[in-house]
Amino acid sequence: MQTMSGHAAPTHGRESGTAHPAAAVNPGQLAIRTAEGIVFTLALAGPVSRSLAWIVDALCIAATARIAGVFLTLLGVLSPDFSHAALILFFFILNMGYAMALEWFWHGQTVGKRLLGLRVMDLQGLELRFGQIAIRNLLRAVDSLPLCYLVGGVAALISRHSQRLGDIAANTVVIRETKAILQIPEDFLDPMRYNSLRAYPHLVARLRQHTVPGEAALAMQALMRRDELDADARVALFKDIAGHLQTKTAFPPEALENISDEQFVRNAVDVLFQSGP
Repeated sequence: MQTMSGHAAPTHGRESGTAHPAAAVNPGQLAIRTAEGIVFTLALAGPVSRSLAWIVDALCIAATARIAGVFLTLLGVLSPDFSHAALILFFFILNMGYAMALEWFWHGQTVGKRLLGLRVMDLQGLELRFGQIAIRNLLRAVDSLPLCYLVGGVAALISRHSQRLGDIAANTVVIRETKAILQIPEDFLDPMRYNSLRAYPHLVARLRQHTVPGEAALAMQALMRRDELDADARVALFKDIAGHLQTKTAFPPEALENISDEQFVRNAVDVLFQSGP
């Protein structure tokens, strides 16, 4: 048996009928259903953990502003008015750009969210776009009214997905990263099986670095449950997963020659879940 820590606890199954791709299943949980009928659940972040993450981020902003302020005040020797304007401009950019930059480069996390094990993600489970990050952070000015994020806190309490106004407008949600324990048969991943990706250890290392555990867990579960899907859904599912994983790292054509999307996903899962080059 092998385990991998992830931000999602995936479960799979075929369900009849159609439903919204994202829906709350239990208090504090969100279920996302793919077009192929694969369902996985996410633990929603609560108000306490989100507040603690915000406090950590506020302290980071304050510390950065204080250090930068020491240097910017030196400009007062040349022009006090210019120094004062530079301080105001810098604080505005820092206050608005801190979360935008980190959530973009850290895939939905800031310092506070990383320490508290939280992550911002698209409500439908799609890749988080910069426009969504910008919208949710620009609307912090509204969520923080009249003070201490009262408006945003009330919105999160009454929202079925624990979303503040910025999240609702951006179609995002904040989730808790939890440990996903996968029951993997001992012979499912065979280290002796040929894997074309292992010929490029530097690219394998990059793939491991850029793939979050929840994505790897979902790919593994898709492989383990692939026989439950009909042929068209199976082809479509592995095409989507393979395309997503290939955006993480561009392997040379030789590594992808004569292998299907499903085989590429299997090779990728093999290097993600097993140690070694």
